[in-house]
Amino acid sequence: MEFILLASFLTLTAIGVPVAFALCLSTATILLFFMDLPMVTVTNLMFSGIDSFSFMAVPFFMLAGAFMSAGGVTSRIVHFSQSLVGSRTGGLAQTVTVSGGFFAAISGSSAATTAALGSTMIHELEKKNYSREWATGIVASSGVVGIVIPPSITLVVYGVIADTSIGDLFVGGIIPGIFMCMAMMVVNLYLAKKNGIETEGKFSFIGMLKAFKESFFALLTPVIIIGGIYGGIFTPTEAAAVAAVYGILVGLFIYKELKFKDFPKIIYQAVIGTTMIMFLVGAAKVFGWLITNMQIPHHVASFVVSVTDSPFLFMMVMNVLLLVIGMLVNASAAVVILTPIFLPVATQLGIDPLFFGVIMIVNLAIGCITPPVGLDLFVASAISKVSIEKVMKATLPYLFALLVALVILTMFPIITTFLPKLLQ
Repeated sequence: MEFILLASFLTLTAIGVPVAFALCLSTATILLFFMDLPMVTVTNLMFSGIDSFSFMAVPFFMLAGAFMSAGGVTSRIVHFSQSLVGSRTGGLAQTVTVSGGFFAAISGSSAATTAALGSTMIHELEKKNYSREWATGIVASSGVVGIVIPPSITLVVYGVIADTSIGDLFVGGIIPGIFMCMAMMVVNLYLAKKNGIETEGKFSFIGMLKAFKESFFALLTPVIIIGGIYGGIFTPTEAAAVAAVYGILVGLFIYKELKFKDFPKIIYQAVIGTTMIMFLVGAAKVFGWLITNMQIPHHVASFVVSVTDSPFLFMMVMNVLLLVIGMLVNASAAVVILTPIFLPVATQLGIDPLFFGVIMIVNLAIGCITPPVGLDLFVASAISKVSIEKVMKATLPYLFALLVALVILTMFPIITTFLPKLLQ
């Protein structure tokens, strides 16, 4: 049964069936022909998989990001980022990467971060002598931290599946996300010097303060979310709702760029995005129930423990596996499928579930710029009209830097766990 389940899933995805439907159909095949269970079991399991109060955070965080983006936040974040690093060599590229980190702290989505940056920055980069391919690669790569830096929707999904504090996961993603941005900034500096991109003006402390003042209310969003959760003011789900309302207030009354006529489009986009994620989560829950029922996690744990009892070696093997999975499967679906299988093994080896979860999401974030399912590649390519092949080539230096960052984060778990432990 295990072979048929895996073979049917891989075959369906290989012929282009969407992952969510492939998960449901491969599970239904086993239930129908080998377990003699009614097909209504699939829908019941899908519903139970998403019937969690914590998942209410997903649509609210999506709404918060959409309202902020439509309300003039993107331009102010870019301006503030440029005031910080724009005077350096390759300053505009550095601005895009830093802006990606800031916008990730608002959107919770890598695709949304890439889209927000691409719509404003690719043309600006071209005007400063960056090739269109390179500009697109910078934007695509800068979006990957969208699911690492809080509030990450994928971290919410992991927290629910793994029964791990979402607040701790949010804090645990901060330093790894910043570390990933720094790794990409090193690549920006190297490529800028190699391609003769000169510095642009001088750093102005007054200009930085002015840009900070303009973007203050946008930058306050992650502070409200993390501070509210750790201050015991509200739960992560309530924090998402607060962030959505705050996004409306900032866009309408402070920046005054959000209009009531924009609401239907914004809500529609949030509904579509939420539906896609929740359908994936529900389908993956069905698949996860079946593999658990077939005792696959137990068999995997027994095999891994028999081969090695080294947490580091296990994590390095997991990195390779997750990088491959990230090339093929959506991040949220991968989390729901793989967490029940490998988290028990990790805990048996003494690995902190928080550390394991953050490293899992870092791996899957890197998958956002690896084909054939690299979502950020397609988003950036659609905006710039540059072919996927050329965008892939442009992201290769950033991909290498992110892989180095991943290895360092794996070798030193304290980088991830330090801040959550400090705040507990």
